[in-house]
Amino acid sequence: MILINLLPHREAARKKRQDVFNISLGASALAGGVIAGIIYLWLQGAIASQERLNTVLAQEIQKLDSQIKDIAALEAEIAALRARQQAVENLQADRNMPVYLLGELTRQFPEGVYLVSMRQDNQLVTLQGTAQSQERVSELLRNLAYQSPWFTKPELVEIVAATVNLTGKEQRKVFNFTMRVRLVRASEVQKAAGPAVPASAPTAAANVPAKQ
Repeated sequence: MILINLLPHREAARKKRQDVFNISLGASALAGGVIAGIIYLWLQGAIASQERLNTVLAQEIQKLDSQIKDIAALEAEIAALRARQQAVENLQADRNMPVYLLGELTRQFPEGVYLVSMRQDNQLVTLQGTAQSQERVSELLRNLAYQSPWFTKPELVEIVAATVNLTGKEQRKVFNFTMRVRLVRASEVQKAAGPAVPASAPTAAANVPAKQ
């Protein structure tokens, strides 16, 4: 006996394949959603961890800034103390400066040069005197520049020829000069020359002629 299937088997098979496809599509979407959720949660955790790390770093930076300010204030105090200490040392060393000044001028003035007046303004000394010739003035400049550790940067301000009356009607030509020179502090001399610098210098009377 021959059996003939008159049911729509093609439509049934097509419907079955459609159902399998829909189920697969739903399962894929569910799996994708789960994976996306896991990735989202992982990223949120990473962001939260980084934010906590940034907060810790910001707090540490604030602490370091405060410490840096404290160190800067301490360094400023140390610098101020050193400046005051240096000022006291300079005052103590400058007590003997007139002695050094007059003693050095006595030694460095060449023959034929006479000191008329002297004025000191801090470390700058202005000398006024009379010389027998311009060569004597040049020699004095060289002596002050190279022969003494107590003077530096001598500068000739003015030199003027003049005549002086001697006994009777005799006259002699002289040169009146004005020069400036910087007086070196005793501490600077000691640093440059070491312990061999003498503690004192011979005294000399002011406004007296040099070597004759």
